[in-house]
Amino acid sequence: MKDFGIKKALSELGLQELNAGTSTGSNNFSTGKIMESYSPVDGKLIGKVKATTREDYEKVMAAATGAFKTFRNLPAPQRGEIVRQFGNKLRDLKEPLGKLVSYEMGKSLQEGYGEVQEMIDICDFAVGLSRQLHGLTMHSERPGHRMYEQYHPLGIVGIISAFNFPVAVWSWNTALAMICGDVCVWKPSEKTPLCGVACQKILADVLEENNIHAGVSSLINGNYTVGEWMRGR
Repeated sequence: MKDFGIKKALSELGLQELNAGTSTGSNNFSTGKIMESYSPVDGKLIGKVKATTREDYEKVMAAATGAFKTFRNLPAPQRGEIVRQFGNKLRDLKEPLGKLVSYEMGKSLQEGYGEVQEMIDICDFAVGLSRQLHGLTMHSERPGHRMYEQYHPLGIVGIISAFNFPVAVWSWNTALAMICGDVCVWKPSEKTPLCGVACQKILADVLEENNIHAGVSSLINGNYTVGEWMRGR
């Protein structure tokens, strides 16, 4: 652990020995059971995360619903600016986050760095799209009038990611959803909960710095039952 530098990485990412696994931006809370994350690299305990209860989940959904009402009205280029800043934060924290991905999931260190690079790349892609949400325009049957297409945000986007890509899959969905005006609720794999907490902290800081409703990005943690809540079961 000392040679790998994981302790320093955890500190740089703001992770503690015990972390709240439920979050609506800067508001972190959890009342569920403690989940322990062990590294497949050496079998050592990395940290602990408190799982999300049904009551916690309902609070998250209420926060996400409230956030959507305001975030959907933010112009797309301004939403893109938030994603741009998020990408820059990932650049600053690529090394510690890549180490955490490698150590908690078990992939090679270079693949851990590569996965964070994928997050950075999708942010760059999404920023460009935020100024390209085009719609067709066409003549109507009324003289002097034209019709046009306009895209409307869908609402809350639920994301469930697997352990083998603990951060990249979330970012692929989140970056694109955000520039479209949607808000996200993410359930990371119960095998890599610390990666989820770390990513949520990074994005939450960006939202807070820009006075954006914290519920734009929310986190929940737990086993398959938490995922079933998201599916409406």
